Amino acid sequence: MSFKRRQLTNVEILEIFLNSDNESEYESQESDSDSDSEELPPNLVAIENPESEVPLSTDEVPGPFEDAGGDGGRPTVDEVQEFCGSWKAASHFTPPGPAVCFDESQSGVQRPLPFPTEAECFKLFLTEELVGNIVQETNRYALELQEKREPGVRGKLAKWVTTTISEMYTFLVTVLLMGIVKKNSLRDYWSTDPMFATPFFATLFSQDRFLILLRCLHFVNNATAILSDPLYKIRIVLISLTSAFGRVFVPYKDLCIDESLMLWKGRLAFRQYIPSKRHRFGVKFFVMCDVKTGFVQDIIVYTGSTTDIKHYEGLGVSGSVVMTMLAPHLGKGHTLYVDNWYSSPTLFQHLLSNSTGACGTVRSNRKGMPAFGCRKMQRGEVEFQENGQQLAVKWHDKRDVHVLSTVHTATMSATGKVDHLTGERKIKPDCVLDYNLKMGAVDKADMINSFVECTRKTTKWYKKIFFQLIDIAVLNGSIVHRQLTGKVITYQKYRENLMRELLEEHHTPRRPSTGGRPAVDNPLRLTARHFPCKVPQTAAQGSRTRRHCKVCLSGARRSKQRKMTKYMCLACDTPLCISPCFEEYHMLKHY
Repeated sequence: MSFKRRQLTNVEILEIFLNSDNESEYESQESDSDSDSEELPPNLVAIENPESEVPLSTDEVPGPFEDAGGDGGRPTVDEVQEFCGSWKAASHFTPPGPAVCFDESQSGVQRPLPFPTEAECFKLFLTEELVGNIVQETNRYALELQEKREPGVRGKLAKWVTTTISEMYTFLVTVLLMGIVKKNSLRDYWSTDPMFATPFFATLFSQDRFLILLRCLHFVNNATAILSDPLYKIRIVLISLTSAFGRVFVPYKDLCIDESLMLWKGRLAFRQYIPSKRHRFGVKFFVMCDVKTGFVQDIIVYTGSTTDIKHYEGLGVSGSVVMTMLAPHLGKGHTLYVDNWYSSPTLFQHLLSNSTGACGTVRSNRKGMPAFGCRKMQRGEVEFQENGQQLAVKWHDKRDVHVLSTVHTATMSATGKVDHLTGERKIKPDCVLDYNLKMGAVDKADMINSFVECTRKTTKWYKKIFFQLIDIAVLNGSIVHRQLTGKVITYQKYRENLMRELLEEHHTPRRPSTGGRPAVDNPLRLTARHFPCKVPQTAAQGSRTRRHCKVCLSGARRSKQRKMTKYMCLACDTPLCISPCFEEYHMLKHY
């Protein structure tokens, strides 16, 4: 809305100066602006009086990380008063801890195998039943794609052949192998260039067959899927694998929950941005790990307000994630380690009432946290406060660190390191030492898989999640194998043995293709020593085995012709006529 300005006369200006003490007169006059007579919009009323304590409307939809009260997981006022008003300084505090003592005899692998090979441990999670469902949906989806294809248009789909369980296992082995043998694009794995060739991939699949399997890979019947579920494309696989994780392995005493981010820069409704993570953009997972072994116990994919968690009143989303993942393990005496996004006095008190201890860094402004001293602390100084059940710690290292625990005493311990400036032993609070030691299980699992991960850039987000779950299943399989056999082998060696065993069981060797483009010349053909030999005999042709001469077929010095020869250069693996092609091939750059 535009406002028209009016220039004041000298008389009016003089009158304003003379009557400037009488402000009420001007306040009662009507303004020239039409907007002054209108009411302010509701969202500006609070801005008009910033000190107003009138609460804002609660009719707004809470954000993805806020509970219905909008305070992001903070406890209610009554709960805060219950155990926050009694915080006091502590010097020799020992918390009561969980009421139940943890029984470690029930922990570990729950399904012992008579012959725990690498493949059998992996199949505890990716069972043949699950692979059979994937095969069924993949075949169904391939037929749907064929029906949508325009008549008369040929392509790879026209050559589709129904896949099987054995072929699907071979397909997964090929994908796992690509995590170790890394190349820029999928087609490079079938390159015939001698500098880049990896002929083993051609013995598993032809390039077209692998690409069409990757395109048709599917996990759900689109006709019966629940479209309101944002994870309906991958839900069956996710439920099957997470159920198997919990069924096969029972965790030891210490658990940790943290976030993991799978890189995804495409369009996706629940894509997240976490600047502290390596990938920054992607799909976020809530992951619970067993601290002692690194076994991934449970996974929840974050999808915003529809995330598959049970909401607990007063705990917010972060606390509800913890309670949902810990539900099968409450009342057993476990100790949980979490970071400051999850930690709060309310959550820790709730866990303690369920015989579960907890320790974690915490935000100093969480409701229920005690008020520590305001003075600036020197490096190494510490302040303990307790309320009878929980210990709150403020410790200054490079900056202030706040830790909350229900299982640690108010004591300091040596780290085993010496300060190189003062020569004194470094000491830290016990809760900080334990937190640093036991909180990194989720990050360690991400790091281990990052070196050999099979996830690749794809246009379908659910396929990338599937390959991410396969990597986690392989990691868990390696942990189960080590638990059952006692053998300590590297993770990459486990993956290599797993691929060999799956191929021995499921792969049928294919006959290499005889067609296609001619191979690229060997770059050493002009420098190394070369000698002619006879072409190896095949079972079909016997002594009459012949191959097409490379120079006659693709040479540029004379007209091309399809001439058969029984001689070849063994070093170059190239069939050549004994004369003059053999000499031209090894002497001329442009033959």
